[in-house]
Amino acid sequence: MNTPVILFIDIETVSSVSNYTDLSVEMQAFLRKKANAWIRQSDEVNDELFDKLYKDKAAIFAEYGKVVCISFGYNAFSSETNEYIFRIKSFYGDDEKEVLSNFFNLIAKHFNNPNKHTFCGHNIKEFDIPYLCRRALIHGLSLPESSQLSGKKPWEINHLVDTLEFWKFGDFKHYISLALLAELFGIPTPKDDIDGSMVGHVYWVEKNLERIKTYCQKDVYTVAKIYSKLISGKFEVSETIQEVN
Repeated sequence: MNTPVILFIDIETVSSVSNYTDLSVEMQAFLRKKANAWIRQSDEVNDELFDKLYKDKAAIFAEYGKVVCISFGYNAFSSETNEYIFRIKSFYGDDEKEVLSNFFNLIAKHFNNPNKHTFCGHNIKEFDIPYLCRRALIHGLSLPESSQLSGKKPWEINHLVDTLEFWKFGDFKHYISLALLAELFGIPTPKDDIDGSMVGHVYWVEKNLERIKTYCQKDVYTVAKIYSKLISGKFEVSETIQEVN
């Protein structure tokens, strides 16, 4: 099997702090301006409302959230079994700078040639990659060549493959969730324990990073399986999964 070097990626994000009132006075002011688009006429505008909006929305914005887990997987040939296995690894923790630094160091060392290495994810172009790059710059981290995307022409970022974009077939208004796409293709759902809306609670209340890591890894493997379906089986995903420490 001739396997291209494709790195399948997914990230999990949460609010940067647990509560709106834990933000600095300056960040609270910016959040209130942002929240104007979310407030309904019937809402009573107070700190309680802003706290609810912050907990519901902050994680999806790099300016108000943080990365707690990055999982990635790829097919690798095992000389021991003489077959391909799907290796999967996660960087996760409370120290976002360390998580990001470890990930980008690995990319710079092993997956930094856009002509040879492809990154694949669901909504990766509008969420995962921009989010990672923005948070990295906030922490003063350098981006490897493959992640320096600002100002690039569409044909200069062909190393980014987005399963959501693939499914749109040019229909820019269309959106489909990873879970629904998996269901359509008969792939086991990665949302059998938690989904994205629950990650903040699992992190801040349950303090269960291992659960978040497992969920993130399921998304990675699901993306790989969906990618295989989208290109009509031209890419075969190994059924043998090996977590790399």
